[in-house]
Amino acid sequence: MKQFFLTMLGVFAGLVTFFVILPVVGLIILMAAAGAAKPTTPSHTVLELDLRNGLTDQTPTNPFAMFGDSTSVMQVVDTLAQAEQDSSVKVLLVRAPEMGMTPAYADEIRQAIQRFRKSGKTVIAHSQGFLPAGAVVSSYMVASSADELWMQNTSSFQATGLSSESLFLGRALQKYGVTADFEQRYEYKNAVNEFTQSDYTAPHREAMLAWMNSIHENALSSIAADRDMTAQSLKAIIEGGPYTSERAVELKLVDRIGQVEEAEAAAREKAGKDAKIVKFGEYASMKGLRSATGSNAKSTIAIVSGEGAIMTGRGGSNSPFGSATEIRSDDLARSLYKAVDDKDVKAIVFRVSSPGGSPDASEQILAALRAAKAAGKPVVVSMGAYAASGGYWISSEADWIVAQPTTLTGSIGVYGGKIAFADALSRFGVDTRRLSVGGQFADAYNTMEGFSPEERAAVAASMDLIYEQFVARVAKGRNLPVDRVREIARGRVWTGAQALELGLVDQMGGVTEAVAKARQLAEIPSAEHVRLKYFPAPQTPWEALASAFGTSSQAAQALVGMGRIMNDPAAQSLINRVQTQRLREQGHSVLAEQPAF
Repeated sequence: MKQFFLTMLGVFAGLVTFFVILPVVGLIILMAAAGAAKPTTPSHTVLELDLRNGLTDQTPTNPFAMFGDSTSVMQVVDTLAQAEQDSSVKVLLVRAPEMGMTPAYADEIRQAIQRFRKSGKTVIAHSQGFLPAGAVVSSYMVASSADELWMQNTSSFQATGLSSESLFLGRALQKYGVTADFEQRYEYKNAVNEFTQSDYTAPHREAMLAWMNSIHENALSSIAADRDMTAQSLKAIIEGGPYTSERAVELKLVDRIGQVEEAEAAAREKAGKDAKIVKFGEYASMKGLRSATGSNAKSTIAIVSGEGAIMTGRGGSNSPFGSATEIRSDDLARSLYKAVDDKDVKAIVFRVSSPGGSPDASEQILAALRAAKAAGKPVVVSMGAYAASGGYWISSEADWIVAQPTTLTGSIGVYGGKIAFADALSRFGVDTRRLSVGGQFADAYNTMEGFSPEERAAVAASMDLIYEQFVARVAKGRNLPVDRVREIARGRVWTGAQALELGLVDQMGGVTEAVAKARQLAEIPSAEHVRLKYFPAPQTPWEALASAFGTSSQAAQALVGMGRIMNDPAAQSLINRVQTQRLREQGHSVLAEQPAF
């Protein structure tokens, strides 16, 4: 049966190749040969960055996962860095999201916008309102970093604070006879509280309010600096809302009222005669990843990326169109080892954005990080939205850790357990029976009954061991006394700003600051150009299809072969010329250039 499906997939791949891909490629080559005019880079460009469709931390390596409007923080940072140096890009137009925005993402994008402005270019932001949802103050913080902030006349300013909502199932589970049986280390490790409690425990409430206040104060401080106000006066104004757009202008929370079309017209006027608006995704696609800061780069810094929950194994999805974000330990460890083996790589920037996961998977990745250090290659961690639990485990022994003030980090703790349904099922006349052979612990994790005293003792011992291993790694990596780590651990989440004070991170900033630190640790002269090399490398469409169909498919192999041909510089040049010309004709301006944490 498996061979049948492989054969069918091979037939399908062949049909796609010969009836879709080959004709399209042939048409492209014929059009290029017919003399499609080589486009010139527009000299007056407005680059439009739309943040309303959400963000990921990192750009998927699968090219088909990029279909749609999703943008990554890493892509925004990289593309704006290139736009700074592009003389044709005059203005950045930011479409601000109405809802909340991941605070650490907002921090990093704000920093990228500030660097763009410092290059002498203008930034205009437009908002259709700031609604009271989640971290909406972070959305306002990004918009406030512009030279001008516009708001639609019918919109309202409701960015009055930061909110979080938790769902507790403790009473409901008890009512229906479901047993939530967990061990956690320790009182701040609140991931299981939603199953065991009906309200915030005192430590849960304490930790939540602490990091929420830290995020809120960071946003207010940044906004006040950008809008030339004192943090105290801004806090009083914002928390006194909500406001109409007219009142927001009077209070200097926004600068102008107008429709987005009016803001676009203002951006084009600022950019110069015959200025055109270029969508951010189009510009990023044409520019590609920034590989070097100069054509004569001698040294290489590796960018190794991991985003999502940490699990053992490899390859999360076989779909060529999948975009699920998860860290597979085999894959991420392999990327680190490849960077170690690359003789040109002098240092590694390890970008981590993860809420945690398997301790065993985390240790496998940490072992690869140790191998890099043993090989004499400094490792600098750049933390994204969060690097908590397992995300902190894999970061803890880096030479240097860079985090945003609002990155959720730490959470040095562990939990484990199960939910048992025997009592609930019996109320419906369902009887459960169990059989097992071997030791007494053989069916400890059955889903029918809670732990026996002996089983609980074994689970508790396992939790204690993992917790102590975690503490030991943090103490070693951060050069802190074990007792001090135990004091600040206990499963508590900290913001990056708090973690800096505690010694859990070394510096505030994003991937740009991490690359600068990696250069310094590798002793690369400041005047020397540096090349950036990405691990894992982005897949070509042909490689993604081959991976989906399997190595046994001859049709998939043919796709890879075709991909090699199409990667020929001459062929790629023809394709780029035709693609650019097509977009120009459409009216667009495109630039050439078990336990768990």
